[in-house]
Amino acid sequence: MVKTIEDKRTRSGIEIQVPESYKGLEERMLATLYERLAPYPKAKKTAELILADKEVNGSWDMSDYMAVEKLGYNDHGDTHAIITAAFASQIVGLLLDSGYTLDAAEPPGDRGDSMLVTVAGALLHDIGNQVHRRNHPLFGAVLAAPILGRLLSQVYGDAERAAEMRGMILHAIYSHEAGTPSLTDEASAVAIADGCDMFKGRGRMPFDAGNVNIHTVSALSISDIRVERGEEKPVRIVVDMENSAGIFQVEELLAKKVETGTLRDKVEIVATAVPEGGSDRRIVSSISYGGGRFTPL
Repeated sequence: MVKTIEDKRTRSGIEIQVPESYKGLEERMLATLYERLAPYPKAKKTAELILADKEVNGSWDMSDYMAVEKLGYNDHGDTHAIITAAFASQIVGLLLDSGYTLDAAEPPGDRGDSMLVTVAGALLHDIGNQVHRRNHPLFGAVLAAPILGRLLSQVYGDAERAAEMRGMILHAIYSHEAGTPSLTDEASAVAIADGCDMFKGRGRMPFDAGNVNIHTVSALSISDIRVERGEEKPVRIVVDMENSAGIFQVEELLAKKVETGTLRDKVEIVATAVPEGGSDRRIVSSISYGGGRFTPL
């Protein structure tokens, strides 16, 4: 079963209302994900199983609920999971295309195992937020273990190999934050891809709710982000900014995740203010402080 936007809109249960602009973004990222998974049938099947799984979807719903409704953060459910998986598949795809052998591809593994570990880790990396934002990588690994045990048995006929892949995926979930070094290439790709979700509209919900800080203003400064083949390194991440405040997002969210993993020598970041030579777009004109927070006027 291939997930579509309509699948999500018609689901029952707790649903966080997100901006309509997310629909086009999610459709684009889903298309990117499935395009990259086409040569890797094991990874494609695993992604389809995860996207269609009721327990996973319930976990995304509750992660959104806790992050958005209770903490005032941006969404951490299925939209963010799909965006992260799409970027991760592009990063790993470029590395594989360049001839680089990732950890899960070492014998007896293959390139498909690397893509499977990466995409599964990306799709499940934030489900621990349903417990609490604090320690969510640890909670996510604990919650994902039985889900992966159930789903990977449908992909691998050998229980030992399925358990090995589960271990790789759990490591990717646990180490996706910059404070925990990723020890495998696939986990590093997941962490970097997580940091790539900086699209302009993605900071809109907390900003409109009155959460004005350098994080939300910086997020609204990013107009686009792309993963492409680099000139000197296999992977280049291109960040287009409408305001130079976006540099904070690039430095604090993305660069730190590149540096704390195994792929620091394989990834380059290029951030540019657009239009070149023009004036920065104003994000906020004035703010007021009260009740413990800054709000836009």
